[in-house]
Amino acid sequence: MIKIVIDMMGGDLGSAAAVEGVLAFLKDHRDVEVTAVGKIEELTLLQGKATLVDAREVLPMEAGVMDAIRAKGASMAIAIDQVLAQNADALVSSGSTGAYLGSTSIRLKKLPGVLRPALISPFPTKNLGQQVVILDIGASNENSASELVQFALMGKLYAQAVLEVKEPRVYLLSNGSEPEKGSPESKDAYQLLAGSFPGFMGNIEARDALNGTADVVVTDGFTGNVFLKSCEGVAKMMSGFIKGAFMRNIFSKIGYLLSKKGFKRMSEAMNYKNYGGAMFLGLSKVAVKAHGSSDGLAFMHALRVAYRLAQANVPALIEKGIKENAPLS
Repeated sequence: MIKIVIDMMGGDLGSAAAVEGVLAFLKDHRDVEVTAVGKIEELTLLQGKATLVDAREVLPMEAGVMDAIRAKGASMAIAIDQVLAQNADALVSSGSTGAYLGSTSIRLKKLPGVLRPALISPFPTKNLGQQVVILDIGASNENSASELVQFALMGKLYAQAVLEVKEPRVYLLSNGSEPEKGSPESKDAYQLLAGSFPGFMGNIEARDALNGTADVVVTDGFTGNVFLKSCEGVAKMMSGFIKGAFMRNIFSKIGYLLSKKGFKRMSEAMNYKNYGGAMFLGLSKVAVKAHGSSDGLAFMHALRVAYRLAQANVPALIEKGIKENAPLS
């Protein structure tokens, strides 16, 4: 059985959305033991389906690492307590990102040999059904060349284990495809990866990162977070443009009706709720950070991601991979 501990109180929509997501998840996953941490009176629908642990406090979204450490009665802190006490396989929360990254790093510990954990997320590509994973997207502001090399390895292992890509194509995010382009750290990482890292294809520019060429894109946390926020902003802007164009007059509305099926497919591909949030790789346990605005659907997908990571035992794969590839860094 796979054990998953869930912080039910961290999201913008409260426990109700998390409960909806857990119930939907459990319908298709019988080999899971769930521990739900939150206000007991808000979790009654989970009685008999999950172990319920009471928590009365919730960390605000602006909470930082020290806030998370001090708030021992908060649902996030108690959920981490439960992971350690049960030796559970995975933790899921939609709470404060800063608090989550900091407290899990400190309390769940890095895997042996990991220089720095990375926040990783799948992105849609222009090829329907194909995803590209990008890391780091914000766990750190600065990263060394050796850390970027480890990110390449962790991203590759994730793509193989979770996305089932047999031979992932790995790129470094850069301001040009030429080997001499990029920051000093990325240029050094290029030299470490070139010729000695199977699947390394070189540099890729941001405009090409989602065109289906890459399976894994590696970058430092600052650049990765800017890339993430830029993608979100452009997607939101384009959605507004398209909606405005089709609502202009009766003829444009008819045009929308004729192309509705195609736009529905595009909407599903671009919908963040279908991607389950971000994963914190490099820790001794699976740690999934669901979107703060997660509704029941998004939370269910976050649980599915945690399940796949735990089922594939990704922490053990990363630990083994780092040992076998130590000379690279």
